[in-house]
Amino acid sequence: MAVPLTSLSHGAGCGCKLSAADLRPIVAGLPRPTDPRVLVATDTADDAGVVRLTADLALVQTVDFFTPIVDDPFDFGRIAATNALSDVYAMGGVPVSALNLVAYPLETLGAETLSAILAGGLEAVSAAGASIVGGHSIDDPEPKYGLAVTGTVHPDEILTNAGGRAGDVLVLTKPLGAGTIATALKRGLASDELVARGVEVMTTLNARAASQARAAGAHALTDVTGFGLVGHTHELAAASGLAAVIDAAAVPAIDGVLELLVDERALAGGSKRNRRDAEAFATFAVSGARERLVCDAMTSGGLLAAVAPERAAEIDGWVVGELVPGEAGTIEVR
Repeated sequence: MAVPLTSLSHGAGCGCKLSAADLRPIVAGLPRPTDPRVLVATDTADDAGVVRLTADLALVQTVDFFTPIVDDPFDFGRIAATNALSDVYAMGGVPVSALNLVAYPLETLGAETLSAILAGGLEAVSAAGASIVGGHSIDDPEPKYGLAVTGTVHPDEILTNAGGRAGDVLVLTKPLGAGTIATALKRGLASDELVARGVEVMTTLNARAASQARAAGAHALTDVTGFGLVGHTHELAAASGLAAVIDAAAVPAIDGVLELLVDERALAGGSKRNRRDAEAFATFAVSGARERLVCDAMTSGGLLAAVAPERAAEIDGWVVGELVPGEAGTIEVR
């Protein structure tokens, strides 16, 4: 009988990320690159780095990997690859190539399962019009998979998380709840249908959403993953020098997730960390399922675009809040 992949992981998907509150001061202590070719680095907590090569060409570089979020190895590969590719889209770029990153217990899970993971990753990368050109693997009792992705963008067309303007609305292009579904799966609370709905969301590329955001003149762009909607909104607002309001009732959930969030039985550990981290910058006028949803440790989530209100309808998604004048990075969830 096949060993369930999620039984070997201490977390699930992007929920296994280090806490934003713990990571922030560590990264802040690192020196910023002084090379003038570096256009985007770590100082604004953006989704990827960008380095100018010529006057009309820049490289977008990112890396992302995590522990299994589902038990099907092919789906795990697709989700992990889609998630890694998303960082390039969130910068306004186009993926070109990728390298596999593999940590894997070959004796425990066997070669067939690893082949299926890699095949899933290849399918997602191919769907993005990019190529897998190599990779690296290590022996590890806890399986992990992801990609290092390189993309391209015109230096004048980079979309960062730092360009938001007061009055912009925030448009989210995928529903939330993957962290909840993964935890429910590990605890025997998720139906096959619920998992399938989660997989469909997590394996949808953000290519179309990124194209729409560019066409709509988005001022800032990021994706929503392990730090939850509240955490990634905080990063975008802080980088833009603004505060934000999130309308909790407008935030979309994967069908079936809100019912799981009426209590904490399926609440992911990463989601709990996100809620604790938010104490430093957010106030909550809501509670229960809606409060938990905005903190969901999402994996391979949608894009969050800051765009002029009159152009929000040009992006397929949900208006979940707005940027407002105020202390940079602070959020009111109401």
